Amino acid sequence: MQTSSRSGIFYALTAFTLWAIAPIYFKEMSFVPATEILAHRVIWSCVIVLVLIVLLRYTDAVKTVLRSRKTLLAMLVSTVLIAINWGTFIWAIQNNKMLSASLGYYINPLISILLGVIFFKDKLDRVRKAAVALCFCAVAFEVVQFGSLPWIALVLAVTFGFYGLVRKKVAVDSFTGMAIETALLLPFALTYLMLSPSPSANMFENSATVNWLLFAAGPVTMIPLMCFAAAANRVSMVTLGFFQYIGPTGMFFLAVFLYDEPLSPEKLTTFVLIWSALAMLILDSIRRLRKTKTSAII
Repeated sequence: MQTSSRSGIFYALTAFTLWAIAPIYFKEMSFVPATEILAHRVIWSCVIVLVLIVLLRYTDAVKTVLRSRKTLLAMLVSTVLIAINWGTFIWAIQNNKMLSASLGYYINPLISILLGVIFFKDKLDRVRKAAVALCFCAVAFEVVQFGSLPWIALVLAVTFGFYGLVRKKVAVDSFTGMAIETALLLPFALTYLMLSPSPSANMFENSATVNWLLFAAGPVTMIPLMCFAAAANRVSMVTLGFFQYIGPTGMFFLAVFLYDEPLSPEKLTTFVLIWSALAMLILDSIRRLRKTKTSAII
C-alpha cells in the first residue's frame, strides 16, 4: 500500500508538472496557427490513444460505450467542451495571455464546487461559501478594473468544469473517453488541415523538424494524462486535489518570469483574491483529513 501511494505521488507530480510546463511547447509553436495546432493535437492524440487501447486491451470498454446511445450523446458533449477548452488554451498561450490561462485553472476548482452544488446537491459549509464568494469578488473586480469579463479564464474554467461533470456522470475511464472524444473530432481535424491555406498544414511540404514538432502535440497531451490516470488509481482524489494547483502555478511563473507578461497591481489583486479562496479550501481539506485520521485512531 505504501509503495503504491509513493508511486501514485510520483505519477501525480509528473502529470501536473508536465501540465505546468506544457505552455512552453505551445509558445514555441506560435509560428503555426492555434487552430492548426489544435487539429494536430486531436489527430496525434487519437493515434496514440488508439494504440494504447489495443495494447492495454481496453477495446471492450470502447465497445461498451459505442453500444450505449446515452453514453455516446454525453461523450459528444464532453468532446465539444474539451475542444473549446484546448482551442482557447492554445490561443491564449500563443497570444501572450498565459496569466489569463493560469487564472482560469485556478478558478476551476471553485467552478467545480458550484457544479457539485447544482447537479449533485452538495452542501456548502461556511469555508466553501466564503471561497466561492471570493471567486465572485475576483471576477467582479476584473470587470470594474478592466471593463470586461476575464473571458479567457472563465471559458477555460467553465468548459473544464463542465467537462469534468460530464465525465463523472458517464463514468468512462480516461483512455476510453479520450479515444472516443478524439475519434469524434478526427474528421473535423483532418478536414481543417486539408482545407487550410496555412503553409504548414501540408505535412508533405514541411521540414522533418516541423513535422516532428507537430506530432509532439500528441505526446504533450497523452503523457501527462497517462500519468494522471496512473496516479488516480494509486492515491485518493483528495490527495490529487492538492497537486492540481501545480499546473496554474507553473503557468503563472512562466508568464511572469520567462515570457514577461505584464502583471499590473490590479491583475495581481485578482490573483490574490483567488489564491485566498484556494488557501481556505486547502486548509479546510487538511483540517478534515486530520479529523478523519484522528477519528480512525480513536
